[in-house]
Amino acid sequence: MDLGLSNKVAMVCAASKGLGKACALSLAREGCRVSICARTSADLEAARAEIAGHSEVLAVRADVSSKEDLETWHQKTTDCFGDVDVLVTNTGGPPVKRFMDLTEEQWMAGVESTLMNVVRLTHLVVPGMQARRWGRIIHLTSLVAKQPVDELTISSTLRAGLSGLTKTLANQLGPDNITVNAILTGHILTDRQYALADVRVKEHGITYEQYFSQAALEVPLRRLGEPREVGDVVAFLASDRAGYVSGVSLQIDGGFIRSTL
Repeated sequence: MDLGLSNKVAMVCAASKGLGKACALSLAREGCRVSICARTSADLEAARAEIAGHSEVLAVRADVSSKEDLETWHQKTTDCFGDVDVLVTNTGGPPVKRFMDLTEEQWMAGVESTLMNVVRLTHLVVPGMQARRWGRIIHLTSLVAKQPVDELTISSTLRAGLSGLTKTLANQLGPDNITVNAILTGHILTDRQYALADVRVKEHGITYEQYFSQAALEVPLRRLGEPREVGDVVAFLASDRAGYVSGVSLQIDGGFIRSTL
């Protein structure tokens, strides 16, 4: 199925590995010209080389919690490729801690990295989308937006807010033919999953093998997800084929969340 993404310009946050890289790869395979950012130069270059095997790619070192870095990344992207058609927001998760173990500084850092990067990037890309009357904004977030996890206090709080922003933006930008959706990921095999495993292994005195076996048993499909399974859904949502899908917080969790709402 042709998704009609050839030569579209996509910006993908935190795309040196994990879900960000998987999304960038899926978009590149469909013909998007992809601009990626990350904080670590070595990882960023490795991702750039891999993505370059599928499409044009620009890699810019940037911290998504920095307003200046985001503005520089956006400027370099438009200078290289032109206006942005697809924005995929993404960030590494806040500290894996319970509420009473968190400092105010960690809360504020979480707001900057998890929420404000979305606000800033949206402000940067929307004018061009409005001018062309076409755009796709996709937020990579987490199932904790619907079902909080004790050790992910900051993430559970802020990602629920991001779901509200997704719906609000979908309402406000819909008349400009811009769709806005969120992806609520479940147990996906990324560094974040291993960070959570570190905490559970220490807390419960179990092995990593036991943790991952138990995690898989919590999922109706009896396995953890692969990053590409998220990336391919993002590519679909970015396409014309999903032109009537907006304001949705879509779970990619193997059926983990049992709620019907």
